[in-house]
Amino acid sequence: MASRGTTETSKLKQNLEEQLDRLMQQLQDLEECREELDADEYEETKKETLEQLSEINDSLKKIMSGDMTLVDELSGMQLAIQAAISQAFKTPEVIRMFAKKQPRQLRTRLAEVKETKSLL
Repeated sequence: MASRGTTETSKLKQNLEEQLDRLMQQLQDLEECREELDADEYEETKKETLEQLSEINDSLKKIMSGDMTLVDELSGMQLAIQAAISQAFKTPEVIRMFAKKQPRQLRTRLAEVKETKSLL
């Protein structure tokens, strides 16, 4: 079964965290080595680092606002369908069947849900 973007999302998160750590370390190193650099070199490097941080921030805003996603529309629809089917098993009727140990009724209910899923 496809990862539905979870693997990709995890990798993206890891990459963003690593990039953020690297840029923050770069700023710290820059401050520690400030005396060893000429003023222009220091300012240029700091400016580039801050621009990169700004780009990461813009990417995070897009992701958080929904303008950028790792799950396409069809996968999103499929996830919604799976969630609806999952909810079908959380109904009081199904819980009651489990509590009363009614395997036949549970199998019938499962078959109905599978049939509904195959129609979608």
